[in-house]
Amino acid sequence: MQKFKYLFVALFTFITVNAIAQKQEKVLNYISQYKELAIAEMQRTGVPASITLAQGIHESGSGSSKLAMASNNHFGIKCKSNWTGESVKHDDDAKGECFRKYPSSEDSYKDHSDFLKNGQRYAFLFSLEPTDYQGWANGLKKAGYATNPKYPQVLIKLVEDYQLQDYTLIALGKLQGGIPKNEVVKEEINTKVTPNNTVEEAETVKVEIKSSPTYPEGEFKINETRVVFAKKGTPFLSIAKQYNIDLSKLFEFNDMRPFIEAEKDQLIYIQRKRKTGNEDFHLVKIGETLHDIAQLQAIRLESLQELNWLKKNNVPAVGEKLSLKAKSTSMPKLALKEKYSINVVSKTK
Repeated sequence: MQKFKYLFVALFTFITVNAIAQKQEKVLNYISQYKELAIAEMQRTGVPASITLAQGIHESGSGSSKLAMASNNHFGIKCKSNWTGESVKHDDDAKGECFRKYPSSEDSYKDHSDFLKNGQRYAFLFSLEPTDYQGWANGLKKAGYATNPKYPQVLIKLVEDYQLQDYTLIALGKLQGGIPKNEVVKEEINTKVTPNNTVEEAETVKVEIKSSPTYPEGEFKINETRVVFAKKGTPFLSIAKQYNIDLSKLFEFNDMRPFIEAEKDQLIYIQRKRKTGNEDFHLVKIGETLHDIAQLQAIRLESLQELNWLKKNNVPAVGEKLSLKAKSTSMPKLALKEKYSINVVSKTK
């Protein structure tokens, strides 16, 4: 009886994990297909791309709902009195309600943007910052877009789980290929204010950024952990399939949220990383995050944090020494919001 119980639990777990992976794959495929359209619509009308994608995913079941498949209606928009196009009957809050039918998905996306932009009850949303996805999510519910009381939480979770905010930033020109567009790098003279409110010159800070390391093609090892070097644009699903790994596990191995493709050249581990590094220490370089260091050293992010008394959002200061093997005796200094003058040696990969 006990054996049967264990078998049932194992089978249930397998089915559940597989279902989650399939759902993630469907969502990622949807984002891949419609992200450019969401970005274009944001640039045309101002509706945040993150909100458009989150609504599309939710309202259309990632493009698989009956309404989306039969009528190209991705946002559940009903006919209303001013609709002059084609329509279909669909059961929603009541039986046989009138919903808009579109010639293509692109027409649905455009009508969704216009529906919000030209609707008086949604006008207040456009006074919000386009990056305020939480304000937009709550505002849509307040304006009566959906009857589900948890509608804002659903949208917010989708934005955060699938990093949809990136597409808003791309539309704003603040992200390029998934990598933040930094200010022009140049040598500056830092200044400070004296007690007499006069400005004195401070010593120029110079930090060299050396060439990124080169990695071999195909599978190799770092810290006895199997890894591949994925070029920008490589679909994560293709990596998972090539190495026979569940997509959800691939993201777990790399301390990542689900995403469609590599937004930059990066290391992707195809087995779980180690709890300790191969080296004793790592010196923090400018621009490095804890995740960057964890990937570079093939150490689990939570282990790196624990060894150095760091919390999730802590960013260690440039030049700090992080322990990779033994528990550090103290927490490293954290980065301040300071400007550094940077002498770029090379950025080529």
